[in-house]
Amino acid sequence: MSPIISAIGRGSLTARRGFQNEKEVAQKFNNWRLDEDAQQWLRIMSYNITDIENVEAVVLSGYKTDVQVQVTIFLKKAIDVRNLQVKLVSNLSGFNQIDKRWIDKYIELWNIPTEIVSILRRYTGELPPTIPNPKDRRRMFANEFSSKEQQKILDWLSNNQILIVSDILKGRGEFAAEWILVAQKVAHNARWTLKPMNYCLNFFGNGDVEITNRGNFRIGRITMQRKGGDGGRKTANMLQFKINPAELFD
Repeated sequence: MSPIISAIGRGSLTARRGFQNEKEVAQKFNNWRLDEDAQQWLRIMSYNITDIENVEAVVLSGYKTDVQVQVTIFLKKAIDVRNLQVKLVSNLSGFNQIDKRWIDKYIELWNIPTEIVSILRRYTGELPPTIPNPKDRRRMFANEFSSKEQQKILDWLSNNQILIVSDILKGRGEFAAEWILVAQKVAHNARWTLKPMNYCLNFFGNGDVEITNRGNFRIGRITMQRKGGDGGRKTANMLQFKINPAELFD
C-alpha cells in the first residue's frame, strides 16, 4: 500500500503533541525536511517527497484559508499552491464556528428574498418577535414561526444548500480553502486528520435541512443559529454556522 493511500485510509494520525495555532502548523510545513507530520500532509496532498525542492507556508487572516502552502518541485518552474483551513479542537465534541456575519452580508452573498430575510432577522433578534409570549423576548426560535414560514425557510435553505455550504466552508476566490486540517488534543493525547475540501463539503453539507428540537436550523451536519452571548451587545444578533470538526475522525 502506498504511503498516500495508507495515510488517508487511517483517517487520522497521532501527533507527538497538540498544535497550538495556525502559526505552528505553518512552521511544521516550513520544517518539512525534518517534520514527519508535514511529510505526511504533503503525501496526502499527492506530493512525492523526493520530488520537492522547497516548501514555504504562510499564515493568512480574514479568509477561509488559514495556511497557504507553496510547494516547489524539482525541474518545474511553477510553484504549486495549496490552501488549508485549520481547525483546532480541545475536546471530543468541540463545535467550531465556520462562518459568522450580519444578515445584510448574507443578503449580498446569496440574494435572499425579502420574506426569508424577515424570518432570519426575527430569528437572530435584529427584529423583535411578532408572536405573543415568545420564549425569548429578544428574538424568535425557528419552531416559533408559523408552519407556513417554517416551510418557506426550509425550502429556501434546501434549494440553496450547495451554495450555502460551499460559501461557509470553502469560500470563494484565490484564497478559497482546498483542504481541512483538524488537530485535536484531549488530555495527553493528540491526533490530526487532513481531508480534501470536496470530501468535507459532502461530509458536513449532505443531509436533510431541518429545525432542531432546540429551535435552530440544521443543514446536514451544520448548525445554523443566532450567535448569542457577547454580554448583550448587538453582535449577539449575528447569524453563525457551526460544525464539529472532530467528526472527521470517525
